[in-house]
Amino acid sequence: MAQSALIWTKQKWSDFESFVEGVLYDRDLSISARLFGLFLHPFSYIFYIIVRIRLFLYSKGYFLHSIRLDGLVIVVGNLTMGGTGKTPVVERLARELQSKQKKVAVLSRGYKSKDDLAHTSILPWRRKVTDVGTKVVSDGNRVLLDSEEAGDEPFMLAHNLPGVVVLTDKDRVRAGQYAIREFSAEVLILDDGFQYLPIQADMNLLLVDQLNPFGNHKLLPRGILREPVSHLSRASYVMVTKSEIEPQLELLETIRKFNHQAEIIRCAHKPKVFRQVNHTKEEKLNFLYEREVGVFCGIASPRGFEQLIHRMSGELRYRKRFLDHHRYEKDELNRLFQQAKNSGVEVMITTEKDAVRIPKDFQPVIPLFYLRMEIEIVEGYEDFEEVVSSICELKPKLKATRVSN
Repeated sequence: MAQSALIWTKQKWSDFESFVEGVLYDRDLSISARLFGLFLHPFSYIFYIIVRIRLFLYSKGYFLHSIRLDGLVIVVGNLTMGGTGKTPVVERLARELQSKQKKVAVLSRGYKSKDDLAHTSILPWRRKVTDVGTKVVSDGNRVLLDSEEAGDEPFMLAHNLPGVVVLTDKDRVRAGQYAIREFSAEVLILDDGFQYLPIQADMNLLLVDQLNPFGNHKLLPRGILREPVSHLSRASYVMVTKSEIEPQLELLETIRKFNHQAEIIRCAHKPKVFRQVNHTKEEKLNFLYEREVGVFCGIASPRGFEQLIHRMSGELRYRKRFLDHHRYEKDELNRLFQQAKNSGVEVMITTEKDAVRIPKDFQPVIPLFYLRMEIEIVEGYEDFEEVVSSICELKPKLKATRVSN
């Protein structure tokens, strides 16, 4: 009885999260969604005031202070909730710095990891108040945690970046100090760190999704903005992601309106290879040609991925969307795959981020592959090289001190 109640509660909460996501991204245009959006609208103004006060206090050093670390701190982040493609950019940057003989550590919050979920669960009996401290996802030689313990993105980075240390901790000051002390890290990359002000950054790389740069231009909880668009001014460089085609003049004008100096780098997520989930088999990019294909994913912006697979396949027969960071269960996947098979699907495709959340012992009734994507600089390659060179030329701070921005 208790188990059934728990399952029912989780399902209802999942349905509500899906509804809220539809409102925030303006995907749900139903009357109920519009009414809920009107209800949320005033809270965006309250959130705006909180964001501005917080930034003011950090900038002036009143009550809130930034820590300056011994190593160089490079922030990769965005103004919006998810979906800008930070992980491939962090991977590309870390790899470039590593090639310059720099000792690199990536610091992540570990969003939606097991401990993070325990902290944020709506179910009181599942909440934990213990501080798990800094977790070593990779020591540079071995991947020590799975995606459930580490979180999707940290696990992916650890798996794809041999030689780079990957740490997770909500307290990234502590994680940074740990990386310097235990691994002699010279460069600290803060993954999704634009809003993390307790560490003073040496460089801010701000990512803007060309397909959906600022949502409906409203802050949380009515829109997807974490900060006002005017905070583009805090960027050292602006990277326009998913930029396969020339961005609209309006987007470039918005960036320049609030930031006159930052170089604008255009980059795109380019498909590289299909890899079979939980196996080592690989297929070339023409693998889906003339095949009946199904696709599923739990990412913030699924439309672009679905369109890409549609263009690469004979016909897209089946598609299924889940909430961002959704963790799959075998029974759920069995039902999904059976539906796809009944629809005539020959092969199922998902994202790399989704692939790490699929149980290792899951045996699909039709082949399952993920598409490996990498960042390619479309315009501004010299500027990206300048980013790397600038980081290498920056001088580390002499000691960790508490300073204001």
